[in-house]
Amino acid sequence: MTTTTAAEKVLDYAEALASFDPVMGLEVHVELNTATKMFCGCATEFGAEPNSQVCPVCLGLPGALPVVNDKAVESAIRIGLALNCEIAEWCRFARKNYFYPDMPKNFQTSQYDEPIAFNGYLNVELEDGTTYRVEIERAHMEEDTGKSLHVGGATGRIHGADYSLVDYNRAGIPLIEIVTKPLVGAGERAPEVARAYVATLRDLLRALHVRDVRRAQGSLRCDANVSLRPRAEDQQAVPFGTRTETKNVNSLRSVERAVRYEITRQAAILTGGGSITQETRHWHEDTGVTTSGRVKSDAEDYRYFPEPDLVPVAPTRELVEDLRETLPEPPAQRRRRLQGDWGFSDLEMRDVVNAGAVELIEETVEAGASPAGARKWWSGELARRANAEGRDVADFGVTPAHIAELDGLVSSGRLNDSMARQVLEGVIAGEGAPTEVADARGLQIVSDDGALGAAVDTVIEANPDVAAKIRDGKVQAAGALIGQVMKEMKGQADAAKVRTLILEKLGVS
Repeated sequence: MTTTTAAEKVLDYAEALASFDPVMGLEVHVELNTATKMFCGCATEFGAEPNSQVCPVCLGLPGALPVVNDKAVESAIRIGLALNCEIAEWCRFARKNYFYPDMPKNFQTSQYDEPIAFNGYLNVELEDGTTYRVEIERAHMEEDTGKSLHVGGATGRIHGADYSLVDYNRAGIPLIEIVTKPLVGAGERAPEVARAYVATLRDLLRALHVRDVRRAQGSLRCDANVSLRPRAEDQQAVPFGTRTETKNVNSLRSVERAVRYEITRQAAILTGGGSITQETRHWHEDTGVTTSGRVKSDAEDYRYFPEPDLVPVAPTRELVEDLRETLPEPPAQRRRRLQGDWGFSDLEMRDVVNAGAVELIEETVEAGASPAGARKWWSGELARRANAEGRDVADFGVTPAHIAELDGLVSSGRLNDSMARQVLEGVIAGEGAPTEVADARGLQIVSDDGALGAAVDTVIEANPDVAAKIRDGKVQAAGALIGQVMKEMKGQADAAKVRTLILEKLGVS
């Protein structure tokens, strides 16, 4: 038994899985990329001035009547079809009644017992090639809430804050909530399945072009329901345990960690003779733990009733079939095709997928870069920075055209990798396109053989012991001289050419 920073006991993961079988339910909310909100004409631009994209409809003012966004309905149908769902011939909206400061109407317009899409599935491929089928309960339309900002305090949450502000720009933005059926049988791989499902869903949504799914914008959020039941010979006869719902987890790594943590936390409680409280939980990225939120309400507590101000949605079969024709190549199939075209190993392709860079690399190759060069920057340098800062690789203002241009500067011999990284820093800083940054910073490999030869001579003369080792056949010692020559040339030399010159001058073939 160990203890977390939140002072809650957890059980060793292997020990927890020896005694309990995890059951998951994942609810993914994705904002759609429509130009206007779900029920009004307000803009949906991210990052606008607070409360500048609101109107009487999305603020719920008396007498304001909503109108359904046709593009949002079509996107919902396309998502449902891509998830192999049945599409309702007739469905309607409902009011989900509860009070929360960032919901100006004091109810959310959603769908309750009549979703637009239901009974689907998504096949999820794990890293070892195993396929797990995730059964989809429903995908329904609703509107997003506003956003609360708690000012002061150490956590950014309401507890300990000096005061709170509310931005209603996000209130009314179209949302699709995708709800799975209980995920059973994953066992110790449950956290991995959760991560793989959200990753596969993210790739599918991007391929559908219904949203670019940017982590920094919170446009895809996952609520992870986790419960445990005792292991038994006939597992199907064992009822599900009490679940908790970890809210608004917005990265793949966090989904996996949050599920794993809840399994170990709940196992510790149950092993100690306690019981699980059905509640929402908050995920803390910094400490890797969840903490209690509020006791979870059942559906009856929301007092759902049909929305009286909206007509039912009744898509024709012709419309549904027309939208089916617009579906893209399934992401898994597309990845296998691209992997073959690009010549990537399984490990390289996995890194690309984990970085969320498949589409970016595809566009970069189309812009003229080599597949290897595109992968090096997107799933290497930019992915490393994105992971460190908790962002997406697309969040730095770097475009596929930029990376293609940067790759060209390296392959043409103008820049080495060190210089290219400096140029990339300049592009991220907003200094311009790669060639503009390289020109402004004076970055270019020195092509003057005389200057380079002189630098090599100087370094060899200053390091006779190292030079002797190289002459005696210890060629690997040349690395020390290469580094000094690069320093002498202020990094503006081709390391491979420097090595060749050193070996030539020392008479080593």
